[in-house]
Amino acid sequence: MDLPGYYEFCCRVKIIAGHDALERIPGALAGLNARKPMIITDKGVSGAGLIDIVTDAVKGGVVIGAIADDVPPDSDLRVVNRLANAYREQGCDSLIAVGGGSVMDTAKGVNIVVSEKADDLMKFSGANTLKKALKPLIAIPTTAGTGSEVTLVAVIKDHEKHMKMAFVSYFLLPDVSIIDPRMTLTLPPAITAATGMDALSHAVEAYTCLAKNPLSDAHALAAIDLISANLVNVTKNPGDRNGRLAMASAATLAGMAFSNSMVGMVHTIGHSVGSVCGVPHGACMAIILPYGLEYNKHKNGHLSGELLLPLAGSRVYAETPKEERAEKVISLIRRMNQDLHDATGGRHARFFKEVTDREGKPMVPKEKLPDIARTALGDGSIFYNPEELDYDDFLMVLEAAREGKPLDTSRIKR
Repeated sequence: MDLPGYYEFCCRVKIIAGHDALERIPGALAGLNARKPMIITDKGVSGAGLIDIVTDAVKGGVVIGAIADDVPPDSDLRVVNRLANAYREQGCDSLIAVGGGSVMDTAKGVNIVVSEKADDLMKFSGANTLKKALKPLIAIPTTAGTGSEVTLVAVIKDHEKHMKMAFVSYFLLPDVSIIDPRMTLTLPPAITAATGMDALSHAVEAYTCLAKNPLSDAHALAAIDLISANLVNVTKNPGDRNGRLAMASAATLAGMAFSNSMVGMVHTIGHSVGSVCGVPHGACMAIILPYGLEYNKHKNGHLSGELLLPLAGSRVYAETPKEERAEKVISLIRRMNQDLHDATGGRHARFFKEVTDREGKPMVPKEKLPDIARTALGDGSIFYNPEELDYDDFLMVLEAAREGKPLDTSRIKR
């Protein structure tokens, strides 16, 4: 292994995981000197009864100051500012985020505004603008994918400007993350599949992009091993509590990995497709991941080839010639997408032309691809990708990923 001459790794989040982890919330809050938390969630989570499970678990030990369950699918700047006002009005002293990535990002945004006694979140966009610790935050993920419960990043969308703004700071790390499989048991198969592939994309890019380091590698490999062993099974068998706990742990491991090593073009394109067309992030990650590995293979195929071990096991790894391992990894990820497509009755999209809205209309029409490519040029995650991409490169990848065609690697500028 070639070790980097310099690297940093930080994950100062206390993780409480297990089949009864929610019951540890009162003690966690007491350790943070917090007594009146505000719960932030969304309609889907509250409608599934998950907030009732949380409040029952803390009954008698915590006074809930407020419950806000109107977080939109894409975190929204206006919602952040409004919830910050509600937090102040109810005299809350801490936050509990119960949900997926949008809820986590929203809670982090609210925490910035209330901790800084500010009136506008956008004053703190960018990296390292925060200079002091924020209010106590407990994160309870309800999807096994985003890893937001252990990341130092929040992405908030300004819908008026059609832009997603990133906030990056170690102070955004939650104080405690509660990993309890009860929170993911009600996830529909298609969301289980997409969020699991989101976690896989985090781990794969953490291991193969430029800021990788030995500690992030260890977390990424452990995550990939758990995802390979459990994702398809849990999609087929939603009530498998042990499988759910394994996937939740995998998502947390992947979050710890990419929070310290960053990501690359898979996320660059995914952010842009989400921003321009409103496609859910997990679906974007599932579709783009094999294309990102194909595009970068001439630069980092030796690294992606190493992922064959956690993906397929020692026998397949040993039997596959070293020069063929990267291609085998790409084919296995495509196979996983196909298996998830089959397990969800076709609801898990393998390429962008399969992504439709509720009326059955395509969400990524051909005419939008140039807009997506231009948007991708301004996304900061591309900085850590092993190979550079310009507008034509982005468009080439998008065209292939939309139609489900192999990438024409001869067109890659080297």
